[in-house]
Amino acid sequence: MALNIAVQMDPIARINIRGDSTFALLLEAQRRGHALAYYTPDQMSLRGEQLVAPVRPLTVRDDERDHFSLGEARRTDLASFDVILLRQDPPFDLAYITTTHLLERIHPGTLVVNDPASVRNAPEKVFVMQFGDLMPPTLISRDVDEINAFRAEHGDVVMKPLYGHGGAAVFRVMPKDMNFGSLHDMFSVTFREPWVIQRFLPEVKHGDKRIILVDGEFAGAVNRVPADNDLRSNMVRGGAAKATDLSPRERAICERLGPALRDRGLLFVGIDVIDGYLTEINVTSPTGIRAIARVGGPDIAARVWDVIEARRS
Repeated sequence: MALNIAVQMDPIARINIRGDSTFALLLEAQRRGHALAYYTPDQMSLRGEQLVAPVRPLTVRDDERDHFSLGEARRTDLASFDVILLRQDPPFDLAYITTTHLLERIHPGTLVVNDPASVRNAPEKVFVMQFGDLMPPTLISRDVDEINAFRAEHGDVVMKPLYGHGGAAVFRVMPKDMNFGSLHDMFSVTFREPWVIQRFLPEVKHGDKRIILVDGEFAGAVNRVPADNDLRSNMVRGGAAKATDLSPRERAICERLGPALRDRGLLFVGIDVIDGYLTEINVTSPTGIRAIARVGGPDIAARVWDVIEARRS
């Protein structure tokens, strides 16, 4: 059965299709004969009970020089779609949160992937704290005394914004680090929310695994190895994608998380694991589909659409 699908994403002209998971999902949907439409999150309007946007018919091509075509915009009731892909990138700010409130009005009559209420209530670095026994020692705080006590106990730590993304503003702080005071001041001025302080895991030099779960089940993985001169393994920061298998510990992590993800309608999720420790659960706009395919892994986009089609049948 052909589905009528809209994608809510950032401007499609700006994406790098080589690594973009949203684009992989769109290619697979089009291959299956589904109709695609496109709009950006700032274009949504709520008029009374009706959620509308000027959507444009979308065609995609796996060609870096010419990857999409758009038809004429038409004001459309978003509840008329079978599926909406919620695929805008962070920052996870009030604008992002507002879009989840708006989309919640039409879900699940229109299937929003991922469930907008759960996206709102399960931000990457907060939701993961429900599984603290799977994580390295982690503190969420902006209180300098609490942070100093954590550093005294664990020594070498990583500091990062609570709602950061893509490896931005991630710092390694050594014991007795002379930069800590300035770094604390900078974070205090830049971020109103607390930030994450986590025991540094030296094995990150061997990679940070991005593991994809579809409907709570393991679907594929890639090991992201940081450059020699960088702490961060994110591929947008120069990390190299390597083929990988899951360890028994990593499989146990997936099995533990699966029921919680399914219960929340989090159909497409990416988790990050370093040296057997869970560090993040990514639900807003997970990446990794194309990187996993490039290193010989499974076709995760097909797996995602199999699940969506089953729910819409």
